[in-house]
Amino acid sequence: MSNASIIAAVTQALINVLTDSLNSDAALNGTSVTAMPVDKARNGGTGNQLNLFMYQAVPNAAWRNFDSPAQIKPSERGNPPLALNLYYLLTSFGSDDNEVMGQRILGNAMATLHSRPLLDPWEIKSALGAVDPGDQIERVRFSSQPLSLEDMSKLWTTFQTQYRLSSAYLATVILIDSQQPSKSALPVLTRGANDHGVFSVPSPAPLIQEVRPASPLPSAQLGSDILVLGDNLSGGGITVRLRHPLLPAPLDLSPQASPSDGSVTVHIPGVAEDPTVLSKWLPGKYSVSLIVSRPPIPTWSTAEVAEAFALAPTITVTPLSAPAGTLALTLACTPRLDTHQRALLIFGDQPFVPQSLTNPPDTTKPSSLKFSVPGVLKGTYKVRLRVDGVDSMPFLLSGDPPRPSFDPSQAVTAT
Repeated sequence: MSNASIIAAVTQALINVLTDSLNSDAALNGTSVTAMPVDKARNGGTGNQLNLFMYQAVPNAAWRNFDSPAQIKPSERGNPPLALNLYYLLTSFGSDDNEVMGQRILGNAMATLHSRPLLDPWEIKSALGAVDPGDQIERVRFSSQPLSLEDMSKLWTTFQTQYRLSSAYLATVILIDSQQPSKSALPVLTRGANDHGVFSVPSPAPLIQEVRPASPLPSAQLGSDILVLGDNLSGGGITVRLRHPLLPAPLDLSPQASPSDGSVTVHIPGVAEDPTVLSKWLPGKYSVSLIVSRPPIPTWSTAEVAEAFALAPTITVTPLSAPAGTLALTLACTPRLDTHQRALLIFGDQPFVPQSLTNPPDTTKPSSLKFSVPGVLKGTYKVRLRVDGVDSMPFLLSGDPPRPSFDPSQAVTAT
C-alpha cells in the first residue's frame, strides 16, 4: 500500500504528464508547470505558465470502511486505509499576460486530461525520485468538476486574489495505508469437539411471539406466572431469560413442567419462596429471550423481545385514613426500587414526586417512599405507584370467572 507521500506523488505525476504534453506542442514548448498557491503562482514571472493547485482533500465515502486490498484475509481484522479525493485547480498564464496564449495552455491541459484521465501506478511511484510513496493499488482517475458562479466566487474569495482563467478537477481515489498492524487469527485445526463441524438443528428452532401474564391482570407481580407464547417450544432444554436494563445480570427461570409446542409457563418467585427476591428484581419492563440447550448442539439464544412484559410494583399505603388537608403518605414498595428509576404517586388522578426514597440495609425489606399531598378534600382516593411507566394495580380478582374490583387497601380516605 502507499504511504503519506502518495499525495505529493500524485501531484508531481500530474505535473510530469502536463509538462510532457505542453512540450510536445511547438508553440507551447517551455511552458512551466508549477504547484503553488494561486495568489503566489505568478511570483513575478512573465512566461507561459500552468499552475496546478490542490485546494482540498476529503475522505472518499465509498472506501471508508473497506479493508486494505490484498492485505486482509477473511477472519482477520485491520484498520481500513485512508481513502482520499483530491481537488485541483488548473490556472493558466500566457507570456506577458497574453490571455489568448493562456487559453491555449489551459486548452492543452484539459485535452490531455480528457484523452488520458488515468495515472498509472508506475507514473506515481517514480514521480518523486528517491522518495518512495509505496504502491498505489488503484489507478488515479481525473474528472472535470464544473463550478457554478457562486462556487467560483467563494473559491477565489478564499484565495484573496483576482480571478484567472481556471478549471477544477477531481482525482480519485488515493489510498494511504493504516499504520496500525492487522490482527491475524491462527488457522482452525478442528471444527468443534472431535472436529464434528457445524451442528444443524433437525427441527425448527423455538421462537417467541408474545409474553403476557397468565392471569387476566395487565401486569405480572412477584409470585405470579407469565405465559411465553410462540412456536416450537416443546422438546425441553429451554430456559427463559429475563433482562431489565438496570439489573447487572439477566434472570434465568425454568419453565414449569409439560410445556406445549405453542406456550410455556414461567413462575416468578414471591417473597415466601425466596426472601431475597426483593433485591433480585426491579419493577418495570423486561425483555425476554430463550436459552436453548440440547446436546450435542452448542447452547444458543433466540432473538430478544424488547419490553416483552411489565412487572408491576406492589405497594402498602400508610395511613389509609387521615384528616383532609396536606397528607403525609408512606409507601412500602416490592420489589425494591433502584435509585435511577422514576417513581410517581398517582393520588386520585394527580401525580406527585417522592420527597424521599429509602432502601433499608436489610435487603429483605421493601423500599420506602414518602410523599406530601397538599390540598386534599374530604373523600376517598385511589392510590397507585408508577415506576418507569408501570403502575401498581389497585384492584383484585374475585369470582368465577375472575372479575376485577378495586382493592380497599389501595385507597386513602380524607376525613
